[in-house]
Amino acid sequence: MEKTDAGTAVGVDDPYAHVDRCDHLTDGGKCRFAVEHGERDPEFADARSREEFQCPVAGPPEEEGPTGPWEWADCPHFRCRNRDRACIRCGLEEVRMAHDDARPLLEEHHLSYADASSEGEGDPTHEITVYLCRWCHAKVHGSWARVDDDVNPDPEAVAERESRRAEEQSELGFESAAERFDRE
Repeated sequence: MEKTDAGTAVGVDDPYAHVDRCDHLTDGGKCRFAVEHGERDPEFADARSREEFQCPVAGPPEEEGPTGPWEWADCPHFRCRNRDRACIRCGLEEVRMAHDDARPLLEEHHLSYADASSEGEGDPTHEITVYLCRWCHAKVHGSWARVDDDVNPDPEAVAERESRRAEEQSELGFESAAERFDRE
């Protein structure tokens, strides 16, 4: 199983198994990194330019799924951050309260980390992140729990989510200013 720099498990054997598409991939199958950030890697940008910025992993846009000659792991600028606001392990959905400092129910979980270079510095590898609820996140890092385990949300997590939903519903109720000021 993949490990963090501290040696704790990240909950997967292959981080790329949890990737749908690169964040830099456009709907037309083009590499947005090469177009917008080509100065960071001119050689890569020039190679993509010669191929009309076509992503070498995605393949032709009319084909379904990644059909190009490369794998996601082959691309030096690959990045995939999950945007779904639900725990990928138990399905718990985020409920955020505006103007509240309460700790979020979901936390970003990295499936890939930096490699150690010869200088001892961590060189960033591909960023692959997903969302886990706080409870699943602790289980994945603190034990042998896996990201792809089929589990139900922790009872404490459900209680926290429901208390936030109840508060959210009470905020949606209409109360005239006259009624609010009469109570004070």
